[in-house]
Amino acid sequence: MSAAELQFLSLGDSAITVVVGDGISRERSADVTRLTRAVTNAKIDGVLDVVPSYASFAVYYDPRRLGHEMITNGLRETIALAGERSASVAAADTQGKTIRIPTRYDGEDLADVAVKTGLSRDRIVELHSSPEYRVYVIGFVPGFAYLGELDEALVLARRATPRKRVPAGSVAIAEAQTGIYPFATPGGWHLIGTTQVSMFDVAAPDPALLRVGDTVIFEPID
Repeated sequence: MSAAELQFLSLGDSAITVVVGDGISRERSADVTRLTRAVTNAKIDGVLDVVPSYASFAVYYDPRRLGHEMITNGLRETIALAGERSASVAAADTQGKTIRIPTRYDGEDLADVAVKTGLSRDRIVELHSSPEYRVYVIGFVPGFAYLGELDEALVLARRATPRKRVPAGSVAIAEAQTGIYPFATPGGWHLIGTTQVSMFDVAAPDPALLRVGDTVIFEPID
């Protein structure tokens, strides 16, 4: 993908959104991951942070050191160089780590999900634990990873009334995605399980367990 195929949109006076495409797909997410890492590794003077999303990424910069035209030109140059790299190197740039999440399927919404989907508990567990999920976005709260794609049979709209408190470690589903609450927070997803794995450790050098581009596998436990 070349810089000419991208859109560079102002996000206030200190950030630019680079639009790679639209929709949610593994291919588009891989493009975002590759370009995000290319921009991060380029260490452009004045760039403060690079934040990936589903089909775009935001580049935050110091407006006292960089103007809109300067940062845009720098991004175009970096992306052009990234496009010249070999396919094998580009593929390596999108390859994250694989994390296995031991999960007890004991969520308080499991029975309700069974009613709404017409599936048995065992079938829900099977369908949820079978895929290898991709981390598309980190957001909502630090360490919360939006994982896709969920099996079509499990796709449900968010709860009509969000909970005021969802316990940390809750494994949940909503729309075509699944995720794990890293902290006790409000939430409107359907709770189908729990895990003891810590998703965010403030004392760790890299606090968030998951990054965009990683693979997550849920492993059922008793």
